Amino acid sequence: MSKENAKKKKSFFYLLSVKLFGSGKRKLSILEEEQVQSPLRSTIKQYKENKLSMAGLITFLLIFAFVFIGPYFFKQDLAFSETSQINVSPGLNLMDFPKELDGNVKQISVGPIFSVGLSNDGKVYVWGKPKLSKTMDMSKVPMGMGKVVKVAAGYDHVLALDQYGDVWAWGSNRLGQGAIPEEVEKLKNIKDIAAGYQCSLVLTEDGYVYFFGNEATNDFKVKNDYQGQIAKIVTSSDAVLGLTFDGRAVYLGKQKNAYANIPEGMGKVIDIAATASTMAAVNDEGKVFVWGNVSSYGENKVPETDSRIVSIQGGRYHYTALTENGETVAWGANLYKQAQVPEKISGTSIKALFTGFYQNYAVNNDGKILTWGLKGYPLGTDDLGRDILNRLVNGGKMSMTIGAVSVIISTIVGVIIGCLSGFFGGKVDMILQRIVEIISGLPFLPFAMILSALIGNNMTSNQKIFLIMVILGLLQWPTLSRLVRAQVLAEREKEFVTAARSIGVKRMKIVFRHILPNVISVVIVTATLDFATCMLTEATLSYLGFGVPAPQPTWGNMLFGSNNSIVIQNYWWRWVFASIILSICVICINLTGDGLRDAIDPKSRER
Repeated sequence: MSKENAKKKKSFFYLLSVKLFGSGKRKLSILEEEQVQSPLRSTIKQYKENKLSMAGLITFLLIFAFVFIGPYFFKQDLAFSETSQINVSPGLNLMDFPKELDGNVKQISVGPIFSVGLSNDGKVYVWGKPKLSKTMDMSKVPMGMGKVVKVAAGYDHVLALDQYGDVWAWGSNRLGQGAIPEEVEKLKNIKDIAAGYQCSLVLTEDGYVYFFGNEATNDFKVKNDYQGQIAKIVTSSDAVLGLTFDGRAVYLGKQKNAYANIPEGMGKVIDIAATASTMAAVNDEGKVFVWGNVSSYGENKVPETDSRIVSIQGGRYHYTALTENGETVAWGANLYKQAQVPEKISGTSIKALFTGFYQNYAVNNDGKILTWGLKGYPLGTDDLGRDILNRLVNGGKMSMTIGAVSVIISTIVGVIIGCLSGFFGGKVDMILQRIVEIISGLPFLPFAMILSALIGNNMTSNQKIFLIMVILGLLQWPTLSRLVRAQVLAEREKEFVTAARSIGVKRMKIVFRHILPNVISVVIVTATLDFATCMLTEATLSYLGFGVPAPQPTWGNMLFGSNNSIVIQNYWWRWVFASIILSICVICINLTGDGLRDAIDPKSRER
């Protein structure tokens, strides 16, 4: 074999190995690359070499997976709102109790987003998110209280009872819940305190109850028959329940409502509790009775226990109870796993339970504190108490869906108009280009706002969403149509088009089967960039109140409630996270589009 033939054979097998295994000792020249690689493979290779575009693509795919897989884990309830969880700052520290309390806890009282603990030596500790506003901080415990024997956390204030029988209050005093009445200050036989929604209650040793605070919202009136007979008091969001010395559950309100319908035949009651919608009592046989505004939360579905229930406590919409052998049970609303007793507690003998809004604290026989329930919100909550992370995930899915559908509509219209205009020319081109100029001359955003307002007023939420997609799609296509027209004008003069005409191929078939594949690169790149534009436009419309209507979240309408200085200055998490993820997503899409443009352009390989 001659040296020349051996060289050719070597070259052939070298190129074949590169084609099969994709590697070699030297970089292929452009001509060699074209011999062994298809245009698609060459494009992919060129794109992979663009590190910035690859980073953008990977980031976008991660965001895409985040918003389309996330809703399976972050279930969305469009009707959900929780006034007790409004504007909670980001963090998972609601149950991060001080180490000083572990093994030394006497009592824990739980508020909406903060907890108050009392040690055996009478010291008060506050944790969670005690700073409710710039001027209201629950952690600022009054000086000079001395040894405290009782604490009670309310909605936005805290009560404390010291060893001398004096009541202390701090936090909000907007409706008098923190202003100790003169008659209460004179009392020296106070045995218990309770704090509720903007109200405070005091119970004396001889069974007398004193109320101060919001009388308009809270239904309270101690009947003369019950004064001097009350052994324990509990308060819900707007009502008070009492337990008498002789074991009767009595309603301490003046209105005839669902709370007042106390079940008959309960026997001797040994403990009482209340949630935001129901009240409960436990009799001496361990049977639990629940009444009130029983809803779908399942507060009346008391689980069966192996032993007799001896105590009960109420949270926001759930109950916890202890049995005589130290078993812990829970039931009711379980949105934050607050009604699901973890294994570390279910198999442990518990001597004390402290239950609040969405947090539970259990103390075992060694004095160790165990917790379960709501730890906090990674990205905070909005003005309706909704989880920002949940809305970010579900809102992103809607934003991307709107962007994708809009760009599909605009691409179809733009390609059809551009192909027809460029190929047929003449009067067809003139008419179509005048239409393009008219659409292009319209002020895009104001026109979209007008159409959304005029057409969408009488539509349902889903219809309004579809309308937004159509509006964005029908206003976005002119740029693409011009680019396609320019490419078609160049392609129609080539020999393969002339050959197709000569053999009688129909003109529409030539346009869409022969010419269009040669301009598809322009379509792909433009559609990618238009995707980002449509997402930004939807966000702008929603931010201005003309886009997707609430409560359906999108990244745009998540910003709608943040267009005032109070929110911007005090509740930064309500707009920062949505802005960041929208910006990152748009930047990544643009980087991907730029990379595609460079990879598809043959001239870029010569640089």
